[in-house]
Amino acid sequence: MTDFTRRALVKGGTAFGAASALTGPALLDWAKAWAQAAPWKPEKGAKLSMLRWKYFVQAEDDAFVKMIAAFTKATGVNVDISRESYEDVQPKASVAANTGTGPDLFWGLYSLPHLFPQKCMDVTDVADYLGKKYGGWVQSAQQYGKAGNKWICIPICYSGNMLNYRVAASTKAGFSKFPDTTAAFLEYAKAMKAQGTPGGFPLGHASGDGNGWVHWALWSHGGNVVDKSDKVVINSPETVKALEYAKELTAAMIPGVGSWNDASNNKAFLGNEISWTDNGISIYVAAGRDATKKDIAEDMNHSFWPVGPVGKPTELHLMYPVLGMTYTKFPQATKALMAFMLEAENFNPWIESAQGYLTHCLNTYDANPVWTADPKRLPYREAAKRSLTAGGLGSVGEKAATAIADFVVLDMFANYCLGREDTKGAIAVAERQLKRIYR
Repeated sequence: MTDFTRRALVKGGTAFGAASALTGPALLDWAKAWAQAAPWKPEKGAKLSMLRWKYFVQAEDDAFVKMIAAFTKATGVNVDISRESYEDVQPKASVAANTGTGPDLFWGLYSLPHLFPQKCMDVTDVADYLGKKYGGWVQSAQQYGKAGNKWICIPICYSGNMLNYRVAASTKAGFSKFPDTTAAFLEYAKAMKAQGTPGGFPLGHASGDGNGWVHWALWSHGGNVVDKSDKVVINSPETVKALEYAKELTAAMIPGVGSWNDASNNKAFLGNEISWTDNGISIYVAAGRDATKKDIAEDMNHSFWPVGPVGKPTELHLMYPVLGMTYTKFPQATKALMAFMLEAENFNPWIESAQGYLTHCLNTYDANPVWTADPKRLPYREAAKRSLTAGGLGSVGEKAATAIADFVVLDMFANYCLGREDTKGAIAVAERQLKRIYR
């Protein structure tokens, strides 16, 4: 039995890998020692409820449930977990913020806490504790986590949104590697369609995959929603170029992308209907565990997003922040759970179970072997460091959160790419919406 002394606990876990993961009695012993030494002491009779996004990788949720069970056994705090789709977490959190009743914690997307920052607990002490212990927070996580100098959420992880593609079809189309520029990618998409192996990006209200690709297209051509002072600048020649590029790209996609949500491209890829798309690693994981789809897993790979005319990465990956509501009766228990989730003894086996679907925001976890055990996972390790925030050049506060939650940029691209508006009309609609949001 490992000696779980207070001194060993304060030093924190440094071992990585599934072989070193604590399980069973050892995990419970560690959790109990952690609870005794942690700065946050749950209130007597505390019980918590959390609403989180619905998992895409079963093993991730299994590991998450075990972690929560260990927290409950160690602290006596029961935690009720409910799960909703990406699109449903935000409106339910907003209702809870307005009514002052609902789950104690929400684990959602992007800038969710900034929709109602005054209703979020101050968790600066938790963020400082974790940052000091685990190598500091990546820059984008700090931007998402803070309102001014105060942390209003804990950035748990990202889900990398990378390019997924079939290798054999790409090679047949004349591409020995995935294109690394927007111009080359357009030629790739055309060549793939010409040989009967098209791809597709969502143009429906897909919170992750849809928002991901249209913001990349906008930023890669120099377009922006707002400038550094949050002045709306969407009406620009750069935005026109981005829209024109996207429309040409859409013409090389499979029909029907205008109605796709976040699950549609997964289904199409696994059904051999498309040969490239943007997604987390969940397609690869699903294919690998299905005996009838293993050929897809063996014949696919992942890539960073192509770089556009601006000459640097312009990626938008899915941030998953967890926030505690100010109305909770158990703030100490809430903080304890947040910290517990990101301790190495929990986070290392959890992130390994996610098989690359979740990417860390604390620098120490770069060393987790999940990223090198399978080279196809490696691009996802960099998601938090390569990602811009939902606010682009501007702030990541309530206004940016509203713009992305309302699909302003995504609808602008859909309106033009699907022929509902010309460039002038599509931009005008978005500009009106944005000026109301940023007034």
